[in-house]
Amino acid sequence: MYEVELKVRADHDRVRDRLADRDADPVDEVTQIDTYYDAPHREFAETDEALRLREETTAAGEASTELTYKGPLVEAESKTRREIETAVADGEAAAEIFEALGFEPAATVRKERERFALDGYTVTLDAVEGLGEFVEVETDAEEKGVESAREGAIEVLAALGLDADDQIRTSYLGLLLAGE
Repeated sequence: MYEVELKVRADHDRVRDRLADRDADPVDEVTQIDTYYDAPHREFAETDEALRLREETTAAGEASTELTYKGPLVEAESKTRREIETAVADGEAAAEIFEALGFEPAATVRKERERFALDGYTVTLDAVEGLGEFVEVETDAEEKGVESAREGAIEVLAALGLDADDQIRTSYLGLLLAGE
């Protein structure tokens, strides 16, 4: 499965108005703390991969942890990459396992997220600590459906008054490490 994602910097108030005009369905609001790890056997920055533990807390205070592997970007037109995720029962134990195997925490990304459903896509308003406000439009697709999913994401961005030509293909981690 591939995550097809377009991300742009955008003012959230303006986008919220457009989402309301389009009758987008609010999904949830969460706080996420993402800890990224360096591998002892290869440089993820060079291979364009990522290994992440994500702690997510809902507005109601419910917490969960997910482990995610993100493969290299597979096309130049979007932030599409292979993604494998699984729930983790004990985030602290998972972090200890990584460290015991030589994986070191590389950086932490903190963000507040509001998610909406619109036209079969998830529209996420991200307020990222140290970076500012972003909008992501994403969906999952099989390999043969990546191009169609990307074109649909471009249409959703346009409906929100945003331009896909302004997209940022760099991850939040990459932006933070680059000091942007």
